[in-house]
Amino acid sequence: MISNKPWLSQYPAGVPKTINPDRYSSIMELYEECFDRFRGHPMSICMGVTHTYGDIDNASMAVAAWLQNQGLPKGSVVALMMPNVPQYLPTMIGILRAGYVCTPVNPLYTGRELRHQLNDSGAQAIFVVDNFAQALEQVIEETAIKRVILSKMGDMMGLKGILVNTIIRQVKRLVPKYNLNDPKYHVTKFPEVLKKGKNLPFQQPKMSLDQKAFLQYTGGTTGLSKGAILSQRNIVAAAMQSEAWTRPITSEINEVYINMVMALPLYHIFAFMLSLLGMRSGYTFILVPNPRDIPGFVKTLSKQPFHIFPAVNTLFKGLLDNPNFKDLDFSSLRISQAGGMAATEQTANRWLEVTGCAMIEGWGMTEGVAVGTANVITNREFNGTIGVPAPGVDVIIIDEDGRHVDLNEGGELCIKGPNVTSGYLNRDSSADFTSDGYFRTGDIVSMDDKGYIKLLDRKKDMILVSGFNVFPNEIESVMLDCDGILDCAVIGIPDSHQGEAVKIYVVPEDNNVTKEVITDFALDNLTGYKCPRHIEFVSDLPKSNVGKVLRQKLREKHNADYPQV
Repeated sequence: MISNKPWLSQYPAGVPKTINPDRYSSIMELYEECFDRFRGHPMSICMGVTHTYGDIDNASMAVAAWLQNQGLPKGSVVALMMPNVPQYLPTMIGILRAGYVCTPVNPLYTGRELRHQLNDSGAQAIFVVDNFAQALEQVIEETAIKRVILSKMGDMMGLKGILVNTIIRQVKRLVPKYNLNDPKYHVTKFPEVLKKGKNLPFQQPKMSLDQKAFLQYTGGTTGLSKGAILSQRNIVAAAMQSEAWTRPITSEINEVYINMVMALPLYHIFAFMLSLLGMRSGYTFILVPNPRDIPGFVKTLSKQPFHIFPAVNTLFKGLLDNPNFKDLDFSSLRISQAGGMAATEQTANRWLEVTGCAMIEGWGMTEGVAVGTANVITNREFNGTIGVPAPGVDVIIIDEDGRHVDLNEGGELCIKGPNVTSGYLNRDSSADFTSDGYFRTGDIVSMDDKGYIKLLDRKKDMILVSGFNVFPNEIESVMLDCDGILDCAVIGIPDSHQGEAVKIYVVPEDNNVTKEVITDFALDNLTGYKCPRHIEFVSDLPKSNVGKVLRQKLREKHNADYPQV
């Protein structure tokens, strides 16, 4: 049995062993402290347009005042469906400031996925960028949405925004046609919200750390995503934990402004946690709305120094594969934080060789606001572990019977801390916790005598595609609606680009169903990263005596059929 928290002896000088989120009365006290401390500092840069902390504060106040005057009941849920644009953070903070609960939505969701989150969360209003309004149009009649706030990508970019919007709509044609003109949808344009909100009265709501702040949706093992309830205490704790862990490096950066690359989507828990860290420390976020455009991304990086670079392994590799990336100036880079998916040693070695900055890997999950374990920030070598528990995080490792395992033995990682969720919305979460209150992560790990944790396997069948959770049950339930598919099963297979890729085994009803038909159906009904990249036809699926598909047998079959992969 592991005892005495061996990881604490690994903490660098200046990193506290624990944190106290109760020093703040609410999440807004933390945010307002950031706005007051860094008011004149640049907070975001996007396509060359800069906004200060004061600008974001004022915009969030306008959003909050406008929302409060819409007649939404206290504690209402407001959805936010945007990429990394300047209006994302002021909108998110404005929702919280008004006293409402925010549920961030993946902008790439199909109508089916969007409908589930809106209905499960009970969202009554949604802020959405028009690039993704078509998905909303498909399902809005089947939801409780009473207000739609429609934004364009360039809405907070001044005169440049007009050019940006024109190019996106007319040149690149990235805004699919939609129709939300019906008066019952109560559609308001985002610039109007800012304009009107400045002159509307604002009532400071009563807040406490125990109140819900976010409903953060994560892949569901039953085929539907689950809303992790994140309280204001969870969020404040994550901000303090993240800031404490990076202090040994950030305290040594002598430049006036610290720039953090924000290419990870802000609706994702990893990026949201980074925004907390950044605001608490007064960083400037270099917002990258479309990181898939690697040449454009490299061009953005060439325009200003960058000190902190968080990304998933896929993104690090994509940049390294670009011939112009190596010509950038890396002299300011101090932290390269890998998360969201396993980082590979090959990518880590290449990154260090090109940038001179070691890639530091960590582990977190939606249910802990992406704070869990991390490698010591001053490490100069990639060690293949996910590090040690962060300040305030306690862990145990247990076997199938709930008994604590010894050092270097595999077992399920269970975590406890002020950042960890109390459970899921609309679900009995009792089975997700141990009898003594530790959250069961479903990840199989081992710990060495210094407290470093190695990720061995996943207890669940979850597939990790470029840092995003993909669950086989969801894909299977959707694909069974495809004409010609009699039965199917999904597994994850190794992929050098994405970490893992989705593979579907299909039992066809007849010879009419083709790989092209299956691919087209998947693209119409699933977010891109969930779509099967590999399709194989089989006559039957291996199943247990009660009819459960044995995915492990399919993984063994794939490994036998493709031994070089």
